[in-house]
Amino acid sequence: MDIPQDLISLGRAAEEQRARLAGLEGEEFEVQRRAWEEATRAVRAAIADHAAVSGRSADAVESAVKRAVRQAEEDPAG
Repeated sequence: MDIPQDLISLGRAAEEQRARLAGLEGEEFEVQRRAWEEATRAVRAAIADHAAVSGRSADAVESAVKRAVRQAEEDPAG
C-alpha cells in the first residue's frame, strides 16, 4: 500500500511525542502526555481521511503507516 509522506510524518511525530514521556514525572509528564495525545489524534484523523478517500479500511491504513514509520526509523539513510 502506498502511504503518503504526510501520514508517515504525522506518525513519526506522534511516536516522537510518546518517546519524550520517558523519565518525566508530575506536571512535565502531564504536559507531554497531552502533546502525545494531540499528535495521536492528528494522525488518527489523517488515517481516517486517507482511508475514506482511498477506499481502504482505517485499520489497514494505520498498519501501513506504522510499518512505514518503523522502516523510516530503521533506515540509516532516512
